Amino acid sequence: MYAEERQQAIADQARAAGRVDVAQLASELGVTTETVRRDLTVLVRHGVLRRVHGGAIPVERLGFEPGLADRDAAMSEEKERIARAALQELPDEGAILLDAGTTTARLAETIPSDVRLTVVTNALPIAMTLASRPNLEVLSIGGRVRGRTAAMVDAWALRVLEEIVVDVAFIGANGISAERGLTTPDTAEAAVKRAMIACGRHVAVLADHTKVGRDHFARFGDLADIDVLFTDDGLDLADAVHLETAGLKVIRA
Repeated sequence: MYAEERQQAIADQARAAGRVDVAQLASELGVTTETVRRDLTVLVRHGVLRRVHGGAIPVERLGFEPGLADRDAAMSEEKERIARAALQELPDEGAILLDAGTTTARLAETIPSDVRLTVVTNALPIAMTLASRPNLEVLSIGGRVRGRTAAMVDAWALRVLEEIVVDVAFIGANGISAERGLTTPDTAEAAVKRAMIACGRHVAVLADHTKVGRDHFARFGDLADIDVLFTDDGLDLADAVHLETAGLKVIRA
């Protein structure tokens, strides 16, 4: 087994079981504990796992919210493909909303230079990325900035969102399931995401396949609240069908 295959197997087991143990992995994979630790280090650097005593847990595990840098490093190629696929939702003119998140940030970077739009965002990184674009009018909704995600939240942000309507709202999610809908670890971000969904004529969620089947602390919407999910082809076809049976259009990039 090549190192990449072994690391993928470790990541899959961590997501399935919620945790992996160094000694157990070494026994199952037929390698030394030092090899397993090196594999875990690689996965941690890619933002896939978080080290704990004796092993590791997946970063998307309920109750744990990785930092912005860790999330940006994880699933980088998949996020690029998702962003390119989501370009088809851009209107010819009008206004869009970009939620805070590393996948929506990739979409911001991918917006063609000749597109003329009003872009509303609650993400400081996205606002900074787009501020110099001459064809875009960039509006920040304001509010308290969460250090972990650089997202603007709380009352100021909610007041602005109550007063606007956008053609397309591009939303991020930490968890997506047919049973519990859309979830995220933080209640303040959940409130803002809920308000964003309400102000969008058309709502698209951008999330890589590791978010599907996961549930986090704060719910902010049902599958019926969104029009389309853009994810990557790592999503199992059976899981995609399960979501589509629940009424959600799924595009695997």
